[in-house]
Amino acid sequence: MNDIVKNLENVSQEALRALEGAADAAALEKARVEFLGAKGRLTELTRSLGTLPKEGRPAAGQAANKAKEEITQAYKRALAALSQAKAPSQALDVTLPGRKPAQGHRHLISKTSHEICQIFAKLGFSVVEGPEVETDYYNFEALNFPHDHPSRDMQETLFVGDKLLLRTHTSPVQIRTMEKTKPPVWIVVPGKTYRRDDDITHSPMFNQIEGLVVDKGITMADLKGVLTAFAAAFFSPETKIRLRPSFFPFTEPSAEVDIACVLCGGQGCRLCKGSGWLELLGSGMVDPALYGFVGYDPEQVSGFAFGMGVDRAAMLKYGLSNIRHLYEGDLRFSRQF
Repeated sequence: MNDIVKNLENVSQEALRALEGAADAAALEKARVEFLGAKGRLTELTRSLGTLPKEGRPAAGQAANKAKEEITQAYKRALAALSQAKAPSQALDVTLPGRKPAQGHRHLISKTSHEICQIFAKLGFSVVEGPEVETDYYNFEALNFPHDHPSRDMQETLFVGDKLLLRTHTSPVQIRTMEKTKPPVWIVVPGKTYRRDDDITHSPMFNQIEGLVVDKGITMADLKGVLTAFAAAFFSPETKIRLRPSFFPFTEPSAEVDIACVLCGGQGCRLCKGSGWLELLGSGMVDPALYGFVGYDPEQVSGFAFGMGVDRAAMLKYGLSNIRHLYEGDLRFSRQF
């Protein structure tokens, strides 16, 4: 037993000398492996403790632990000394220009939504918002979607309760605003909306901007004039629009609005599938049936409404091929905008 303790002390002393004399990181690592490695000298001695008589093992174990601790601490000191020796070559040069921290910026969706709202604000619209969890009444009934009407199927609704749902459009804010406001009403409503839809051009959660005008003497010409001004400001002054007959329960007549292809200018290309046009939004004259829910007199006022997906508007303006790019969080994509 005394021989093993003596050997442990000798190995410890040799290890300390080897570690303190290491001139570089390679020599230091070599010394560490020689004494503390899986087949190192101290490791081999420690394994031999099991051959000692039971009465001698505690003292030998203490000696082994002490030797290992001394060698480990010596290795850490030597490693720190080598790191400090290298420090002068890596020292901070205060004469070098500083590095600017990276600055964040608005996400493309937020940027596009803000830009759209700003354009309509210049046209006299106010920006209002509403709840994302809606009642069946505001999301459907008050917008002329009867309980048994097939137009509800178009909405791909996500329900969270018997009469509660994640709003499928921002149109419920039209009703909420008209309930509290007498004409004239000129509003745009940005916000998140939800539908069971997911492919390269649709997302189950998407951003929408709804517009509503209710005033005296409003006609379809006013709707076209407002949307023409918007397209010119958002895309380019040369952008043309067209209205196609369509159907929405809360507008009559209704129209889909297309813009001349942003890539080919209406000549026909892969993006517009040769048609020269790209679908932008839905619109129409407010159905007089809606006025009955908010106490307006359809003989005194008329109005128009429109709604567009912010995600789609961004895709059209910036030429994006896949809506998922907007939500994947890839910094390489985000930094382009």
